[in-house]
Amino acid sequence: MPAYVVLTRERTHDAKEMEQYATKAKAAREGHDPKPLAFYGDFEVMEGSDMEGAVILRFPDMAAARAWYQSDAYQEARKHRFQGADYHVFIVDGVEEA
Repeated sequence: MPAYVVLTRERTHDAKEMEQYATKAKAAREGHDPKPLAFYGDFEVMEGSDMEGAVILRFPDMAAARAWYQSDAYQEARKHRFQGADYHVFIVDGVEEA
């Protein structure tokens, strides 16, 4: 069953840290093969607090999504994300496609 990692950027504090995050996060995707379904495109907040953008990555299953998130490469990138912006990040089980 597919799994989705959703990252919503609430507020940027340090653009240079976010540049580092972007570079390292891209490299961290190598070997994990997530499929980007949304990547900081146009959006509209319909309910809740405002945000700056969102990413949705599809993985084959929860184990694959966790393996990417817990990888040394992504954990290194994540340090820069913590310094650069406020995010909400979660993983959700998908449904079988027909």
